[in-house]
Amino acid sequence: MEYDQLRKLEKNAHIPSGCGISGIVNRKGNLFSGEKIITSICLMTERGNGLGAGYAGYGIYPEFKESWCFHIMYDDIRVKETVEAFLENRFDIVNEEPIPVKNVKTLKYIPLLHRYFVDIKNGRKEDLYSQQEYILSTVMNINKNFDGACVFSSGKNMGIFKGVGNPEEIGEFYKIYDYKGYIWTAHNRFPTNTVGWWGGAHPFGILDWSVVHNGEISSYGINRRYLENAGYYCTLFTDTEVITYLFDLLNRKHKLDFEVIGDILAAPFWDSIDIEQDMENKDFWKTLRIIYSSALVNGPFAIIVANSNTIIGLNDRLKLRPLVSAEKGDFVYLASEESAIRCICRNPERVWMPDAGEPVIVNVKRDRKGKDG
Repeated sequence: MEYDQLRKLEKNAHIPSGCGISGIVNRKGNLFSGEKIITSICLMTERGNGLGAGYAGYGIYPEFKESWCFHIMYDDIRVKETVEAFLENRFDIVNEEPIPVKNVKTLKYIPLLHRYFVDIKNGRKEDLYSQQEYILSTVMNINKNFDGACVFSSGKNMGIFKGVGNPEEIGEFYKIYDYKGYIWTAHNRFPTNTVGWWGGAHPFGILDWSVVHNGEISSYGINRRYLENAGYYCTLFTDTEVITYLFDLLNRKHKLDFEVIGDILAAPFWDSIDIEQDMENKDFWKTLRIIYSSALVNGPFAIIVANSNTIIGLNDRLKLRPLVSAEKGDFVYLASEESAIRCICRNPERVWMPDAGEPVIVNVKRDRKGKDG
């Protein structure tokens, strides 16, 4: 094929807003198969380039729901043994095993993948916040100081599964269809500024937070420095990591609700604040911009963020990346494309495109037993 023809094909195939994201939640906390999220994200396979994909599921470990769960990838057995000794000193290990996977011939350079269900040792059991800080410090310690090890999931009754490959390959590899959860998120990656490696695929997580992201964060440097002052260390070579830690810092530590966090991460422009007629809003936005200037996320982005109780969709303040929402019955859907919703929900009751900087927030009211759907 001639060079000019190749260039033409490349131009026509280019996805200018790259990456695909998708999320599904059942508001009553009923469980449903991961097959739905695979179908949704795989409809957007062309938004990626095979250098990363992943899934996050909530409610998937009911038999160990009271234990913290670490998903860890290792370069070799040596570092695995070193990290396991570190974990045994800090936790009672309830169960540990290789993460169940299926042989997918097209996947290469697969690290060792292991999961650990752990309880904090009796002498250190305190309130939930103290436990969360203990887990946070453990993850930061391993990812920063143990070369060749990466904790990529660390919540309770949830798990992140990711790697280098297309979404259908990663979904099959981890057998996502065998899990049932009440929240699912997924990502198809098209990296532009950072390397494609297993730990750098999305979702990113800390505690029970997970984040999938389409876009680029030009404020990464200042966001990273701000977070390091609060004890978070960015070691995974991609800008999305800061979004994960910002949600943990602003919601869990600073006790801010998600509407306010939206006003911080996607803050109104100063020009918009200047012409605001409502003085209460004007003063509020000015105060947020002054206090949380280093937490402003600049650049084009669309994100889906989840924790055990909530899923949130958010665009940047100019909506430079696509995000569509829909609902039907107890289900709410978020995706980069409407087609990725309609392929799993043919006739939604409502479809809308969230405004720039306006979060879509869906809370889950769970029956503790959960129901299979």
